[in-house]
Amino acid sequence: MSDTVTDSRLDEDDSELKRSITGRLLFFYTLGDVLGSGIYVLIGLVAAAVGGAFWIAFALGVAVAAITGAAYAELVTKYPQAAGASLYVNKAFGSRPLTFLITVSFLAASMAASGSLATGFASYFSELWAAPPALLVSLVFVAILVVVNYIGITESVVINMLMTFVEAAGLVIVMIIGIVFIAQGNADFGVLTKIDTGGDYSSPALAVLAGISFSFFAMTGFENTVNVAEETIEPYKAFPRSLVGGMIVAGLVYVLVSMAAALTVPVDTLAGSDAALLEVVKAGILPFSTDLMATIFSIIALVAITNTTLVTIVTQPRILYGMAREDVVPGIFAKIHPTRRSPWVGLIFSGVVVGLLLIIGTAVTASGGGIDLVGRLATVTVVLLLAIYALVIVSCLKLGGQDEHDEFFHANRPLLFVGLIGNLAILGFTIYDDPHSLIWCAGLLAIGGVLFVAEQLFGSKGTGSNTPDLDDVKGV
Repeated sequence: MSDTVTDSRLDEDDSELKRSITGRLLFFYTLGDVLGSGIYVLIGLVAAAVGGAFWIAFALGVAVAAITGAAYAELVTKYPQAAGASLYVNKAFGSRPLTFLITVSFLAASMAASGSLATGFASYFSELWAAPPALLVSLVFVAILVVVNYIGITESVVINMLMTFVEAAGLVIVMIIGIVFIAQGNADFGVLTKIDTGGDYSSPALAVLAGISFSFFAMTGFENTVNVAEETIEPYKAFPRSLVGGMIVAGLVYVLVSMAAALTVPVDTLAGSDAALLEVVKAGILPFSTDLMATIFSIIALVAITNTTLVTIVTQPRILYGMAREDVVPGIFAKIHPTRRSPWVGLIFSGVVVGLLLIIGTAVTASGGGIDLVGRLATVTVVLLLAIYALVIVSCLKLGGQDEHDEFFHANRPLLFVGLIGNLAILGFTIYDDPHSLIWCAGLLAIGGVLFVAEQLFGSKGTGSNTPDLDDVKGV
């Protein structure tokens, strides 16, 4: 690895991926992924853990996530390549086993997130049409997004931006309902300070920590953004504003939506619902037909979940693409479609794995396994990503002073230490609260292990890629 600015950048022609994402598209790509990935699905769990003050869990969770996003922003402006966290850890520690573990963990987290969101999609879909089996709806949903991704990254990101406006509109509706309720003089602001310690947690601090753990799935998604670095125009300018700015806007929306929900609907009602925000719409505060509003909001929620799932499916084949270029998984995953310029083999493989995850999870649930598939897969995602986030922050701190140039973004060091402590605290509590999630984590990580063994046994070293080794690959 060279310390010169020249070696940390790339000519556009060095990447086989198509560079077409503007800074504006990147901002909405980040915002849309974060906004759609949990506030519609898991808000009831957060309310159940904390009580009326569950907005605090969202505020603290997004603060930790935004600090982590700042670390990503610094590193991606130093090394604007598609490898993301794997590249950063490799640059910091130079350990191929650790780099491989991080890469497979990120891939596993993305697949678990896709499964959780696809299951959540089926739940909202049943509000509109209950006839099709939930598993079938989930599988068809994933298959459609695979096709959209195959068509191309530009089309995927444009669709993402359009869906971001729709999902944001749903959250705006919830905030408007809250404003109208307050204007009517019916709001009890005292509920916003109440923390429920009468449930499974013995102190307010533990209740809030539990809420952060449940809500953190809604904070994830920003890490997907750096994996399109090789397809972004002027990444040095685009990433800091899009990554950090998107997180700040998402955090503000989360806090306001949480307050509106707590003020307008009893916390027990929110806690007992699989679609808690729909309960706000059904409260009948706006002067419109409740049934009509519920239908419209269900459609908006489906769009929001689609948006986030699209981004996770965009990410998975690109991780496999990067791993194949480094000869750690079979070289077939490095294949790019000659006209669509998409990593089509990795895309098909990812879709199949997510489908199998849904089938297995549904079978376990049906057999009396005693799990909530949405919650379990969300927990698996959070456990894997929190470990990655912590290592990314450590990598950012370790790489301070290296490969710096005039255009790179510099994250605040004291804040990075706060973010590191926050990630580790949430990770420790999440594992303590749901230790069985580690079994699911291990199962997903085993997929990467199988691919690695296949490459070692049957692959041809140096032929799986047309690009140099990870340490020698130039930035985009």
